Amino acid sequence: MIRYSLSCENAHEFEVWFSESADFDRQIASGYLTCPVCNSTSISKALMAPSVSTARKKDEMKTLAMDAARRDAFEKLKAAVAHIKATAEDVGAQFPEEARKIHYGEADARGIIGQATIDEAQALLEEGIEIAALPVLPEDVN
Repeated sequence: MIRYSLSCENAHEFEVWFSESADFDRQIASGYLTCPVCNSTSISKALMAPSVSTARKKDEMKTLAMDAARRDAFEKLKAAVAHIKATAEDVGAQFPEEARKIHYGEADARGIIGQATIDEAQALLEEGIEIAALPVLPEDVN
């Protein structure tokens, strides 16, 4: 995982995690990446100091200061993701194909999870197939 500090043409700053550096380029090229404040698609990387992962930093991440409402919301998010993973069938790289089969009635309706590229996900959405990305939580990052 790689984290980029980004800013839009309206000077809104935000951070985004990507599975690899090429994902940023693909999302920018496809217009998929937008500013969470103003929805601008004119996004650029901001200067950012490199972060070296150490055992101490991982321990510090676990104890990030959060107010009670944020901690509660985060715990609910973790529980929801865990529930989805526990009750859905993991179809791996066959996700786009299986999602289409379910949508078009060629396979039994069921919850599935798996992997899809940005282009595959965008194509599914354009076909009217409802999908959502699961968030990558700190516990998922090695």
